[in-house]
Formats: sequence, C-alpha cells, structure tokens
Amino acid sequence: MTEEEKIMAGVLFCPADPALKEIKRRTHNLNLEYNRTCEDETELRDRLIHEMVGEIGEGSFLQGPVWFHYGKHTRIGKHLFANFNFTVQDDAPVTIGNHCNFGPNVTIVTPLHPMLAGERNAMRTANGEIKRLCYAKPVRIGSNCWFGAGVTVCPGVTIGDNCVIGAGSVVTRDIPAGCFAAGVPCRVIRELGEADSMRRLPDILADNQVIGQESDGGNPV
Repeated sequence: MTEEEKIMAGVLFCPADPALKEIKRRTHNLNLEYNRTCEDETELRDRLIHEMVGEIGEGSFLQGPVWFHYGKHTRIGKHLFANFNFTVQDDAPVTIGNHCNFGPNVTIVTPLHPMLAGERNAMRTANGEIKRLCYAKPVRIGSNCWFGAGVTVCPGVTIGDNCVIGAGSVVTRDIPAGCFAAGVPCRVIRELGEADSMRRLPDILADNQVIGQESDGGNPV
C-alpha cells in the first residue's frame, strides 16, 4: 500500500513520505494564496478553493484565513459559511453536509499519534526502517449544523444533522442528530425542538417572522 492508502485504511502511516509531503506542500501554498485574496475577488477565491479541497458545493463561503492540511481529503456540501481561521487537518477524510455554519477558530482534526513517547518518536516499519508514524480517523458532520466559536472536533467523530455545538467545546465522541451539545469534553445538553424557536423570543424576533409560521388573521399559513 502507498502511505495515502494506509491513511484511508486506518493503519499507521509515515507523514514524512515524499508523496504525502508534496500533497501538503501544494495545499499549504494554496492556503496562502487564498488568504492573500480580498473578499471581492470572488472568481479567484472560487478557483483556489476548488483547487484546494476535494469537493465543495455551490453557495459556500469561507471568510478566511483558512488552513487545510491535505485539502483533497475534505468534501463540503452546499451553502457552508466558515468564519475566520477555519482549520481542517484532513489526513483522513472530512465530510461536511449542506447549510453548515462555523464560527471563528473552528478546528477539525483527524490524525492521532501513539500515546507512549517511545512509540511516538520512532517505530519499525514492515521493511525494517525506523520512522515516525501516526494514524488518522475520519470526521463526518451532517447538514444544518451550527458550531460556535472555538469548537474543536477530534478524530473519528460523527455529528448528526441539525446540531448546535456550543462555543469552546471539544467534541471527542459522536453527537446524535437534532441536539444541542457543549462542554469539554462535549456532551449532549438536550434535544432541540419547538422550545428553541425564535417565536419564544418575541423581543428579539421583533417584526420578523419564522418561515412557515407567518400570521394571516391570527392563523398560521
């Protein structure tokens, strides 16, 4: 297996492999190009992000700066919004659904290192070479999720559709769909439902209306 194939198989690989280093070098350079652009350079930004990531849907906007590691291992759905300093260390695949919103300084990581220092510093490969090795686990994020500022998503985590992750959370385990979760480590606080509707906050809702709940003579339409 190539080192990239080892990543996808979930086994130890060498991040210093020349082929992997070339992927990362190219992506890191694209990061820098993207981060030097102005917001109104929309065509250039669109070209750069499509060169950088494996897939990205229409209507997605990344404020920048952005930091992708491999880039090609990330797939993003439609209408993503990512605020400042969106970081994706996508050694293993990262999949993000549609209509997701990420606050500033959100980080998604996939690589893992041996816990014991000696193993972390050096291991013997199948052909007898001594190298530093690590492994990685994929991250999957569903559609219609909102992540507050400073959230970190750890390797191997799956987050279901329609979730809200509170600011500063460190997500170390799966979060089921339709939940508000927060904390270090992140845990489910409650299921989201009608009690969370903006209709419960009329002072903030002001003269706006929740779609599907517009009034017509006092009756929903």
